[in-house]
Amino acid sequence: MIIRPKVNQFAILFTLKGSIAKRIAMRTLMVTLLASAIVLVEILHPSNFTKVNATPFTLLGLSLSIFMNFRNNACYDRWYEARKAWGEVIVHIRSVIRETHVIRESAERKPLLLNLCGFAHALNARLRKESEADASSQWIMPKPDPQTPDYSGRILQTVGQQCSDLHHDGQLTEWRYMLLANHLTSLTQAQAVCERIKTTPLPFPYTLLLHRTIYLFCILLPFAMAEPLGWLTPLFTAIVSYTFFGLDAIADELEDPFGRDENDLPTDALVRTIERDILSELGADVPPALKPVDYVLS
Repeated sequence: MIIRPKVNQFAILFTLKGSIAKRIAMRTLMVTLLASAIVLVEILHPSNFTKVNATPFTLLGLSLSIFMNFRNNACYDRWYEARKAWGEVIVHIRSVIRETHVIRESAERKPLLLNLCGFAHALNARLRKESEADASSQWIMPKPDPQTPDYSGRILQTVGQQCSDLHHDGQLTEWRYMLLANHLTSLTQAQAVCERIKTTPLPFPYTLLLHRTIYLFCILLPFAMAEPLGWLTPLFTAIVSYTFFGLDAIADELEDPFGRDENDLPTDALVRTIERDILSELGADVPPALKPVDYVLS
């Protein structure tokens, strides 16, 4: 995720970090060069362009803008819902830290909290399609079978069993055990929300239709502008294609908020927050919070 101070109105025109410009530069350049070629043909053969009407492009551009707005809103909703789910993970893990203060033996409390830290690491790896076992190996005990389909869920199951054992030993009262069980259930729900977002992309035909329409619109637009605008056509084509290609690329990034793109969620930093909370509670050395690198917080 891009974290940077607010830039002034002049600098924002030339800011590339966090901009989508690098991803769409080649597409925009190719369309602009095509527009230049079309203008050159129009100058050499003007009779071929006198009957091109700009009205259909106006209507198509308006409709395309509306549908792109719907798609971008849907993708942003996915991004924001994923951020809220990770916020729930932090809230409920902190609640477990608070509720387990009553456990007298630190040797019994420590593995429970470390397993929760391992769960956060495993969930982060799961959403990025990386190895959950490798990501959480230094935190959890006992370790589930690496071939377990729901590795993160199995860690929560282990924490639940630890809470049950503490309840039977008399270190947790009935109502406190129920509170902890509810927090674990909420962690499972947050995991399910993240998995739903990860495994359910936007309908492909809808995305494909917008991709194709954007390309067709940007390629055909110079034919309507070549005769009235002349050599201004490449400039306006570049502006329009930058806008449409940019909105399309931003939606692609936000659709899956758990990756490593610049505008994805900083899940590594969120996991580090959980890690710091737990290690501080256990009296261990606390690692520094992750900071943005070149304005990017991972």
